[in-house]
Amino acid sequence: MSSDPSLRLAVTEIYASIQGESTHAGRPCAFVRLAGCPLRCTWCDTEYSFAAGERRSIDDICQQVNNLGVALVEVTGGEPLAQKPTPELLRALCEGGFEVLIETSGAYPWRHLDPRVKIIADLKCPGSAESHRNLLPELAQLRPQDELKIVVASRGDFDWALQVLRGELAGVAATVLWSAVWQNVALADLAAWLLAERAPGRMQVQLHKVIWPDLDRGV
Repeated sequence: MSSDPSLRLAVTEIYASIQGESTHAGRPCAFVRLAGCPLRCTWCDTEYSFAAGERRSIDDICQQVNNLGVALVEVTGGEPLAQKPTPELLRALCEGGFEVLIETSGAYPWRHLDPRVKIIADLKCPGSAESHRNLLPELAQLRPQDELKIVVASRGDFDWALQVLRGELAGVAATVLWSAVWQNVALADLAAWLLAERAPGRMQVQLHKVIWPDLDRGV
């Protein structure tokens, strides 16, 4: 698993928890939360990751993940692809025998990543104030093992995303995941919209916020 010792990444935290989102929700998972993000989504719930973080080598990160003893690993942020060494970290984790996920904003290209990595990419709605950053051609190439996450802050966001799914992203192979901004859009409302519009994909709830409602970090 040895990597270039000169490659270091800024890390906010590494911990084991229950995967709270995606089709992997409910599974034990090791999280590597990298620091820094150039986006400023209005509903961001990990603003603490914007800080500089601790610079660590890839081997050091992989060793801590290995010590957690969990087969599933997610590299997240912040925006993990904003750091140039991230692809090498992902490759090293794959070589270490882990099942590897990356959660990304959809604002950075990912088709150059190790093909073993499963992509969870956002389609940013207008309510995030970052919809102009969507890389629609890249999102359209998501594979069946990948996931497209849509976080809606209003009915307007939902309608906008549905139009994109039926237009530029029609036929996308990834699993589509719909989420409501926590305590902003009622879960029952999102469910009703999905049913009424026969929207593609599935609804998800942030499981970690249900299990640990008073914790923001390490979950």
